Amino acid sequence: MQDSPIRKPNHRACERCGRQEVWDREAETWTIDREVTGDPVGDVHCIHEWDINGAFSAVQ
Repeated sequence: MQDSPIRKPNHRACERCGRQEVWDREAETWTIDREVTGDPVGDVHCIHEWDINGAFSAVQ
């Protein structure tokens, strides 16, 4: 039996306001993607709907 590596998402975007975040390995938390052009913060009052859903496959 061969073990399949488990992938974790390293980027996410809010489907409502466009906020984009990347996973910070050092801090072990999501942080704003500063390399995105435009407004990476999105709407500060948004209840974020992240684009990580059933379409993301954790198994490679």
